[in-house]
Parts: sequence; structure tokens; C-alpha cells
Amino acid sequence: MDTRTAWSVPGYTEVRELGSGGSGRVALAVHDATGTAVAVKYLSDRLREDPAFVGEFRAEARLLGGLESPYVVRLYEYVEAPGGAAIVMELVDGVSLRALLRQSGQADAEAALVVLKGSLLGLAAAHRAGVVHRDYKPENVLVAADGSSKLVDFGIAANRGSTPGVAGTPAYMAPEQWQGRPASPAADVYAATATFFECLTGRKPYDGVNFAELAVQHVEAPVPETEAPEPVRPLIRRGLAKAPEQRPENAEAFVAELEDVALAAYGPQWEERGQRKLAALAALLPLLFPSAGGTAAGTTASATTALGAGSGWAPGRSGWLAAGIALVMGAVLVLTTDAIGAAPGGASALSAFATTSAAPPGPTSPGPSVTASSTAGASPSASSSPSPSPSASASASPSASPSTSPSASWSQAPTGQATPSASPTPSWSPTPTPAPTPKVTSVDVTLKTAVYRGDATVTVSSQGTGPVTVVVEWFLGGAQGSYAVPDGSESFTVRAGTTVTTTRSHAFSRDRGCYGGVRVTTKPAAGNKSASASQYLLRCVEVPR
Repeated sequence: MDTRTAWSVPGYTEVRELGSGGSGRVALAVHDATGTAVAVKYLSDRLREDPAFVGEFRAEARLLGGLESPYVVRLYEYVEAPGGAAIVMELVDGVSLRALLRQSGQADAEAALVVLKGSLLGLAAAHRAGVVHRDYKPENVLVAADGSSKLVDFGIAANRGSTPGVAGTPAYMAPEQWQGRPASPAADVYAATATFFECLTGRKPYDGVNFAELAVQHVEAPVPETEAPEPVRPLIRRGLAKAPEQRPENAEAFVAELEDVALAAYGPQWEERGQRKLAALAALLPLLFPSAGGTAAGTTASATTALGAGSGWAPGRSGWLAAGIALVMGAVLVLTTDAIGAAPGGASALSAFATTSAAPPGPTSPGPSVTASSTAGASPSASSSPSPSPSASASASPSASPSTSPSASWSQAPTGQATPSASPTPSWSPTPTPAPTPKVTSVDVTLKTAVYRGDATVTVSSQGTGPVTVVVEWFLGGAQGSYAVPDGSESFTVRAGTTVTTTRSHAFSRDRGCYGGVRVTTKPAAGNKSASASQYLLRCVEVPR
């Protein structure tokens, strides 16, 4: 049956199809009651006939419903009825990290650290819930227009300590994943580090041409840390350690190490600079943003990699054993791919991820779109355009525990006809509501000056949700409280709903006044509009004019 003419989720008006593949399709839709733009991921009719695929699809929705993090795509609703099954998610107006790397080749160290930190915070939320993602890779990290990042696609996630089988994307799989050992957060740390390495160098840590070579390399090849910039090599060395106990135990621990390394190497402003650099890279791909309203894209990808010339390394006995295991696993994966109807010469899979802005688009706003990536069910991972990395997913169904958000509820769907699945047909329907507009209650600043230098401590108090833009303007003057000569400005974003304090540093120009000043404003405007401070610059000598 053509899924484009099949069942759609009640209560939503579909705007257009955004992607399709062997496992289903993704559509942009609008929630009729609130006008909120959403992404709807439909499981294909063929896979709905297999209870294992339906079970995994349902488990993915339950897992998303239990994760409360701004760094993970949010679940709005899961609906399963005789006519179909669908996951309704928030819409992220961003591009995949894979698309950025395809455009730029590699990223600056500060930008790579920022994208790693954001997606690691998403992993940390899953790890706290006892869930292992198992498929962290550039396709599953989204970068928004402001340079923030978000983790998506929990299609093959599993409970910590469970043994659901070999699954993941080979280029990023930890040694223990190749060996079918229990799922652990340390494996996600390994995959995140492999992605970080690719951001820094423009290539994957290991480049075997098939499953066997990749397995051997991940299990016993040396960690290629020397190819990364020297300041961040400790992160590469720790994150790609062969033994899981030699890595940070989870994503939260890895974030702490990352922040220590970044601060020591690049100073207190590394994150703001890195986010601006990411935003600049994303701005080079305007047509790939969901809000650009492009046409629907297929999700068939070629499962091949290329082997670099002459590494000078050969596997030992344990490596050859791993190679044998990988060859067997590869045959299983090929059979699995064929069984689910992958396109000839490639692997078909589908996943949707999307982001909403602080307020839903108005009636005249261009409807945001969605970026399609991997997985629905036990299919090999694939991105919306050809990817050089093969993907393996031999597990049938992760056993993520049912966990719902407070607004979620279960109800029985209508049963006017026999369901294709042998399982019951529940409908899980939390109602999406537009995100509140952020409100800034106050902004404050204090200024400490040194020799032609100032450190401004900015405090922003806000309510609601969504981004708040903070603008810091620097001035020079001939008297205290004088803001006569502009001396530069900067801006950064914070998340509403908290009180945030941060210190911004500035080197003032010489011979333009002995009093340094700073003025801070926010968008939206704060209740007290702005805050400012002015202080004498030490050792400053006013030059007569």
C-alpha cells in the first residue's frame, strides 16, 4: 500500500512529506488545536505486520516520553491504531552534523567541543534514565541556526546492562559492541569520541572497507590521537580507550572532563566562540534547514567505506578472531537488510527529528520541515543522503522501560477493523502545547577592571522556555558613567526559565578614554530594560587631544 495515501494521525493536518524509505515516512504536520508545527514519523504498513518492529517503534516513543532534556528531541504523542502507528515529535529547525562535515570537511576545535558537549548532555539524560543510545553518529546530531546541538534517534536504544545483540553503526561502534557484550554508557562515550575525532580531522578513526576490518581495528588498532589537535588529545585517548573501564563511565563524566580540557586549552570564552563558529557553518547550508521547505527526500544510502593507504598496522590473534565474528555478523546484517526490503545496493531506514522555536509559527510563517535519518525498527542506519559509513542493526527490539511525561496518558484506540499487528492497539496521546514565550525579569552587570581590561559579570533572570539573547556592548569614556566611544560588542544565548550568571572579558582599546564601560540588554527586553557599569582602567593615561 502507498503510505502517502494511508492513515494519518487524527487531530493533525499534514502539510507535506519530508522523507520516506523502506521503514516508513516522515511528514510535516500542524496540530489543529494549537497550530504547533510537528514532525510525524509513520511506521510503514509492511513493518507494522511484524510485532517485533511495532514493539521497537513503541519502545522508542516510550523512551522519548521519559526523557526531559533540552538536548534531546521531545515526544508530543504516540498513536497506534488499526490504521497505523506514528510518533509525533517536536520539530527541530536544524541540519545534521553529517551535512556540516560534508560541506566543511572538518570543524575548528572549539566548534567541535561545543557540538560534542551539547549532544553529550543529551546522552547524559538517557544515561541517568538507565538507557544506552547505541547509535551516536554525525547523522544523529542536529545543529540549529544558533549553533546549539541536539541528539536524536533512539530507534535501537537499550536498557543499561541488557544484551539485545549486536547493533549500531560500525564506524562508531565500541569494541564491546562488536562482541555483543551488555549495553553500557561507556559504549556511547566511545561513539561520541569517534564522532568528535571526525569533526576535528575530517575522517573516521578507523577506515576498514568491510565489517571484518572495522571490527579488528576497533578491537585492537592503536588510538589515532596524534591526528587531533594536541590540546584535545586527552579526550580522544580517554574516549576511544579499548576497555570500557578505561573510559569515562558515562556522558556526564565525559562532559566534566571536556569542560576542564576546553577551559585549560582555550580559555573561559571557548563555548561562546565555538557556538558562533557552528552557527556560521550551519548558515552555509540554508536550503537544508527544515524551514526552507524543500522537497521530500528518500533515505536509501550506500553501505560502503574506503580504506586509507598504508596504515602500517596489522591485526594480532585477537583481531583475526574479531574479524571472523564480524564476517558472520555481516552476513546476518545483509540478510536482515534484505528481509526488511532495503533498496538494492543500499540500506533503507528512516527517522525524524525536528525542533520548535520558542513560539509556534504563525499562519503566514513558512512551515518548518524535518531532516530524515536512521532507524525505525531493526534496519541498518541510513541518512537522507548517501553516507560513507555502513550501519548494522541486528537487534530486534530494545527493552526500554515504559516511561511517560506527566501529560501523557494511555487510551484504547478505535477498533473498527482488525489490526495488522497481533499486539493490542493502545493510543498514547499527550497534547502538544505551544512553548511559552520567554520572559526576562531582570538583567544585572558588575564590572571589574584591570590594565586596559574588563571582566563583566552578567546575571540574567528569566521565566518560561526558549532562547534569550544577551547583548553586551563595551564603551570607553573620559569620566565615570560616560559611554561615549563604542569599543565592541558581543552576544550569546541562554535558556529561559533559570537565573544565569556568566563572566565576559574584554580588552579595551588604548588612548580612547580611561574609563571602561559595559551595557547589557536582552531580547526579549528585561523588566529593567538594561544594566550598565563603568570603572577606571588601571594605569591608563589620558592622551590630550
